[in-house]
Amino acid sequence: MSEKKVRLLDGFKTFLTRGNVIDLAVAVVIGAAFTNVVNAVVKGIINPVVGAFGTQDLEKYTSCLRGPCTVDPDTGTVDGIEILWGSVLSAALSFLITAAVVYFLMVLPMAKYLARRAAAQAAKEGVRETLEVSELEVLKEIRDALVAQQGRA
Repeated sequence: MSEKKVRLLDGFKTFLTRGNVIDLAVAVVIGAAFTNVVNAVVKGIINPVVGAFGTQDLEKYTSCLRGPCTVDPDTGTVDGIEILWGSVLSAALSFLITAAVVYFLMVLPMAKYLARRAAAQAAKEGVRETLEVSELEVLKEIRDALVAQQGRA
């Protein structure tokens, strides 16, 4: 193999063995499983509750854009142009619930943790700077004392 191909394969191997790729893969798998849970909650609980205020399940809410939307009982086809806005609303609810859970259970706690960590690091740096300043002042005092002793001698 040529040197260029070897470097290319080494770079790819380094990319795959980095922790970020593994973390991303785990996040995708967990996200897909979590999305299934949220979709089940929306379809099993939220849709029937919203449908209780109307006459049907949320996903069955439709409007007819042109002409009367009639369903042929034999073939199941719809005459007219039907807009399935209930399905869109259901998908929007699934997205909002997923986003809210991810934000409140993952993003917000991580942001608070990182802020506390940054504050602790800043406090540690502040203490270090204070120590450096005080050491500098002590060294200046020692210098002044030595100069004063040499002047008396």
